[in-house]
Amino acid sequence: MVKIELPEKYNAKEIEQKWREFWEKENIYKFNPDTDKEIYSIDTPPPTVSGKMHAGHSYSYSQQDFIARFQRMKGKEVFYPFGTDDNGLATEKLIEKMKNVKSTKMSRKDFIKLCIDTLNEIRPDFVDDWKKLGMSCDFDIFYSTIDDHSRRISQRSFIELYKKGREYRKESPTIWCPECETAIAQVELEDKILKSKFIDLKFKLQNGEDLIISTTRPEMLPACVAIFINPEDKRAKNLVGKKVKVPLFNHEVEIRADERADPEKGTGIVMCCTFGDQTDIEWYKAHNLDLKIAITKDGRMTEIAKDYAGLKIKDARAKIIEELRKHNLIVKEKEIEHPVNVHERCGIEIEILQSKQWFINYLDLREIFLEQGQKLNWYPKFMKHRLDNWINGLQWDWCISRQRHFGIPFPVWYCDNCEEVILAEEKSLPVDPLVNSPSINKCPKCGCEKFNPEKDVLDTWATSSLTPQLATELFKDHPVFKKLQPTMSLRPQAHDIIASWLFNTVVKSYLHNNSLPWKDATISGWLLAPDGTKMSKSKGNTMEPQIVMDKYSADALRYMASSSKLGDDLPYQEKEVVTGNKTVVKLFNSSKFAVMQLMGKEDEESYDGRKPDKFNIVDEWILSRLNKVIEKSTESFLVYEYSKAKQEVDLLFWQSFCDNYMEIVKHKLYNKNQYQEEEILSAQYTLYHVSLSIIKLYAPFIPHITEEVYHFFYDKIEKVDSIHLTSWPEFDKTMVNERSEEAGEVFVDILSSVRKYKSHNKVSLKTPITELRIHCEDKHNRLIKDIERDLLSVTHAQKIVYSDNVNLTCDKFAIELGIDLGEAEKK
Repeated sequence: MVKIELPEKYNAKEIEQKWREFWEKENIYKFNPDTDKEIYSIDTPPPTVSGKMHAGHSYSYSQQDFIARFQRMKGKEVFYPFGTDDNGLATEKLIEKMKNVKSTKMSRKDFIKLCIDTLNEIRPDFVDDWKKLGMSCDFDIFYSTIDDHSRRISQRSFIELYKKGREYRKESPTIWCPECETAIAQVELEDKILKSKFIDLKFKLQNGEDLIISTTRPEMLPACVAIFINPEDKRAKNLVGKKVKVPLFNHEVEIRADERADPEKGTGIVMCCTFGDQTDIEWYKAHNLDLKIAITKDGRMTEIAKDYAGLKIKDARAKIIEELRKHNLIVKEKEIEHPVNVHERCGIEIEILQSKQWFINYLDLREIFLEQGQKLNWYPKFMKHRLDNWINGLQWDWCISRQRHFGIPFPVWYCDNCEEVILAEEKSLPVDPLVNSPSINKCPKCGCEKFNPEKDVLDTWATSSLTPQLATELFKDHPVFKKLQPTMSLRPQAHDIIASWLFNTVVKSYLHNNSLPWKDATISGWLLAPDGTKMSKSKGNTMEPQIVMDKYSADALRYMASSSKLGDDLPYQEKEVVTGNKTVVKLFNSSKFAVMQLMGKEDEESYDGRKPDKFNIVDEWILSRLNKVIEKSTESFLVYEYSKAKQEVDLLFWQSFCDNYMEIVKHKLYNKNQYQEEEILSAQYTLYHVSLSIIKLYAPFIPHITEEVYHFFYDKIEKVDSIHLTSWPEFDKTMVNERSEEAGEVFVDILSSVRKYKSHNKVSLKTPITELRIHCEDKHNRLIKDIERDLLSVTHAQKIVYSDNVNLTCDKFAIELGIDLGEAEKK
């Protein structure tokens, strides 16, 4: 007999900490590079070290962990790294605030060192949130996007693409953030609805007549270089080729014809400024227009704005409108709200400025990128449309240079005489051109011996798009590296970064390896505030996962995350966490009951895993139900529909197992002397396998409680250190028995009716029934007779009487109970 001390109550804090420490100490989730198993590799999203895990993290990371745990139990060797994204503005601002420094007042080398040292100090507490959530990563497979390893790979990527002719440096119109004072890429834009004025202005033709032109940006008037009208516009005949005077600034520009002028917008006549928007750039290039720069890199007006030079853009706009009114140059003003491109980091309206930047040339590859997206397995499938829409809407090559101090430097110097590009040698990477010198002494083109370092740093996405390499190249010197590259198994991520992280990774993988970076992409939704709006600290509607885990448990929080399908946004409802908590407690108590029956009493041997020669029909019913759930759950998990898998095991656990089977089997195991040995073995085998299978089916979702109850007893028979290293339950077709299931369902229906009757009459469920009268058809009569013995014991009936002379109100049966209610009340 196995003697085990079972805890009285479930203490989530103590038990979850106990198993986290156990998993770490015993290396339960350690990746084995020498494995012979099939490898399932995950390109894990590296979170930004920003203090603590937020609500969205707890939601989406739980969902990817369900998948990792399932694949591990399916016998795969799971490559599941954990990195942190520390190469960005968020990290820069965090360190400046924490250390009370300004990055631009320090050398880049010293600031990067300060960042890395500080991140090493605060990262353990940050990563601990993920461990508390129950993430089954191998936390020793770690990278930071600013460490030497990542800088080396990122700089190598730049050099390789430059040599392939895919990168160029050019002075051209660039998307610019005047707040952050840096160039940005198209992917960093987001639309923001802002209030503005739509103004009709008087431009003067040479004959003195007014030409009315609409604009929302009168501050761009000093940069006006042409007027455009659609050639199909009837007015075009009389206007094209003429010149008009720009109001207030009085320089003359020519009226030109171009089909990109929209006759339906405003007055149908448009001013072109260098640069107000993308169309201005197209006109500038197509018509070889002058370049007039009205805005500085820090968002002020230049000298061509005359009296308004030095003013911030909004201030200049207000003063120019005031002056236009004063001179009676405004025909009409209309208050509007319209979408404006802003920088996602700071929310400030972007400008388009002429500047010298580095670009990846990829607009010519749009069709290929669409094909790559088609090859990728999308879960859910409709998320592919977001990638297609992004690719079809691309208007700019990828600007990869940033005018920031902190980041990964370009491994580039320029000849002081001819500006020839001098690349670092790969063996010297990582380098910082502000600190290091090139490996050559003379320019190979002109022989000049003086070089100027590139001061800009790489776009953070130019590094984050290499996360498959950042993770797998930690094993570059091991044979397993060939199994991990070039295509990993899975990219799990949220839908809001399809255009940035997913697309850019696809781009880099194609340009470097002509391959996809992963086979599958699972796209999670957002966890929203309870009212369905986006969570925001400023709104005060955020949920802090640390508080929820402390109040309930990590398992309860994970259970809530499993209630939503991939791709779906989910308004946070605490009641879902409460349901998760109830499930955890119920699993604890039901497992205690099962184990207590399986361990045997003092004079009995514990159950040893034997299988009976013949099963009782009620045991066959629950085993058949179990195997159908195993089949459905496995099929759902294989296509990443974890929420369906969880729903299946919920129904099996709560309804079939707890509400009914445990009540049915309880009498048999409490009164073994009334049954034959084979009947007891059938009940023990069934109780063991169903309860063990249920905790295995729940294990990906609620890993702490399942580990706890596994070690009550099941590990003694399974001989495996952790439930998370055991095998996922296998579907056994031979255990599916439709007749037994039908009998079981009839049993459950009768039992439910008896319970309702007793409950309605407010008598104990254990109150004896002198006679249970069942009115049914012959087919159900035969089924019920097969389960009669168990039915008598569970309903506490002395005998069952069958009758078929009643008009049934349901498909199966009707019942009458012979109970002396007065006597029951006395008892």
